[in-house]
Amino acid sequence: MLLKFIKKTMRDFIETYYPIILAFISFLMSVTLWFTGNQLEGIFVGIWVPSILSLSIAIRQRRKK
Repeated sequence: MLLKFIKKTMRDFIETYYPIILAFISFLMSVTLWFTGNQLEGIFVGIWVPSILSLSIAIRQRRKK
């Protein structure tokens, strides 16, 4: 019973926050690229952050209708 609850809670958490997790990973990757000397690649990957978040907002609005 407890295991089912934990699985459901984790699934709900991941479904809710996956865009934020992906955007944060993208941000970390961008910062890493920037400080390792790949500035253009870092900027390119940094542009993914608002794209991921805006796409997730669009998908959620579509699901609610």
